Amino acid sequence: MNYQKAWLDYKKAENQSCPFGEMVFFNSDSRVVMSAVEELKIAFTAMYETDIIARKVSAEEMEVLKEGILLRISGDELGKEGYRITVRGGMALVEASAPSGILYGVFQLLRKLRDNTALDKLDEAKLPDMPLRMLNHWDNMDGSIERGYSGQSFFFKNNEIIIDDRTSFYCRLLASVGINAAVINNVNVKGPATELIAERYRGPLKKLAAIMEFYGIKLYLSINFAAPMELGDLTTADPCDENVANWWQEKARELFTEVPNIGGFLVKADSEGRPGPFTYNRTHAQGANMLAKAVKPYDGLIIWRCFVYNCQQDWRDRKTDRARAAFDNFKPLDGSFDDNVILQIKNGPMDFQPREPVSPLFGAMAHTNQILEVQIAQEYTGQQRHVCYLIPMFKEILGFRTYWTEEKDTVLDVVSGRTYGHVNCGMAAVSNTGDDENWTGHDLAAANLYGFGRLSFDTSLTSEEIAEEWARLTYDNKPEAVEVVTKILMMSWPAYEKYSAPLGIGWMVNPNQHYGPSVDGYEYDRWGTYHRADLHGIGVDRSSNGTGYATLYHEPNASAYEHIETCPEELLLFFHHVSYRYVLSTGKTVIQHIYDTHFEGYEDVGKMIALWDSLKGVIGEKQFDNVANRLQIQLASAREWRDVVNSYFYRKTGIPDAKGRTIY
Repeated sequence: MNYQKAWLDYKKAENQSCPFGEMVFFNSDSRVVMSAVEELKIAFTAMYETDIIARKVSAEEMEVLKEGILLRISGDELGKEGYRITVRGGMALVEASAPSGILYGVFQLLRKLRDNTALDKLDEAKLPDMPLRMLNHWDNMDGSIERGYSGQSFFFKNNEIIIDDRTSFYCRLLASVGINAAVINNVNVKGPATELIAERYRGPLKKLAAIMEFYGIKLYLSINFAAPMELGDLTTADPCDENVANWWQEKARELFTEVPNIGGFLVKADSEGRPGPFTYNRTHAQGANMLAKAVKPYDGLIIWRCFVYNCQQDWRDRKTDRARAAFDNFKPLDGSFDDNVILQIKNGPMDFQPREPVSPLFGAMAHTNQILEVQIAQEYTGQQRHVCYLIPMFKEILGFRTYWTEEKDTVLDVVSGRTYGHVNCGMAAVSNTGDDENWTGHDLAAANLYGFGRLSFDTSLTSEEIAEEWARLTYDNKPEAVEVVTKILMMSWPAYEKYSAPLGIGWMVNPNQHYGPSVDGYEYDRWGTYHRADLHGIGVDRSSNGTGYATLYHEPNASAYEHIETCPEELLLFFHHVSYRYVLSTGKTVIQHIYDTHFEGYEDVGKMIALWDSLKGVIGEKQFDNVANRLQIQLASAREWRDVVNSYFYRKTGIPDAKGRTIY
């Protein structure tokens, strides 16, 4: 086996016997329920050295059972994916209205048993908070991964689909945290990836989709909007051309008929060189709806990314603002999209920076399905060489009040469907996995994969609860390890933000690769990613006197962002060009804040190293070395960030550090 078991590495329960005996009963032998039975067998063999005996039972038999675990599908009050766990004496009942709920309930029962939860504390009922809980893989057919930091793809190699034991285990990992959808290929669809919807890959796709189906996961494909031209004999991809629509309808009929577990398509169009409806003077609604009609007979979904902006911007132009692009392109189209189209909106208006304001699109489109897109691949947060636990960021985003309605107005309300009654909505994450033995390169990066799934299923969980839970499952419930790992995870995002770009301005990274500091790396480029630092101040004026971006928010957010005095200071430089001598609420000037936070961020990494060193001999040597080695890489990088950023602004301003520290 060339992969680790991550948080599903069941270990022997010390001084405990199996609390429910050896029998598992079920009243449905669907594929997903049988996956739940198999999980119980794997877990109980490892935990209790018990060989499970599983048997299907009738309704009459269920009524007289006294001991064992009963997996029962009954009623419809728990929806398609909810579950209820009830323990009475030596009997544990996992109940659901559909097979996926049984599987999720079994994984929750096992989590609690591994955590040594008392039997009288096992009862619970839960419906998932998000209808769609999706991973977006940016895997390429040649085996590479765009923005991948944990090896090569385990889906593709040499333009072929890989199906092996790792495939099934990955599906187990996803199902264990409640993920119910996965896009397997990169949104930048080129070359052989365009053919994924063609006959060439139909056989292996069918096998892959079937494996995912065993675990309640729908398979999605990223598609090339120009496929009718590249695969067919058409000379156009115009969404209003009848021949184009017919081509897509026929392709959808073939694909959805032969691969029943396909959920739909993810589309990146008119973005960063990808083809789309703008080529034909059509709207995004016309492009998306044409595809939506093709997949609708099969209950398919079209997920349409809103990452559309001018990537040929003149840096001299101070009015054009990339941050406005998604809102300007899509808000006027509210109500124009078919009901099986979902707009996938990045959490912020730019591109997964360590700190951005929440996109103003959330809540602004009352008649359009929306899904929140985040990134657990750490493209701008240390690329899985740095520890940066992102669940606290996601919690902040979900809790942001949009004020578009008088109640139920948070991002969570919007993307869970509570605000406008939508059912096609949810949360997606750009995945951080690859074929490295530990799946995520950095052992601690697995907390982001685990955390995304758990958070999207149960948003009431706190960031710290998720971190502790993951640490217990990963480090064998050792109290010292759980405490240290949780501390490191919880301090990691604030530390990264301190030693990277200040006060929400973002970027300042090396172009293209996006790792390490380069303050002016994107300052005179075409990507719309500017900080506008000069002799006197820094920041982009996005007030009504500048690009007007702040006005896109609903009140009172618009007014708060409009004025320097009321703008949240962690976003100050995103919204305003501010003097280096401007005094923050802490009593520090902007320039002193820059100096201090960069020194503090570096020092925080040193504290993480000291914490981790305390685990030497407590956890396995391999586990210890994986993180210890990467923390040294992070320390060196944080030092580089500190010295490059501080030196840049010292040389730009001539203002010395009030504390007299070395700045170069």
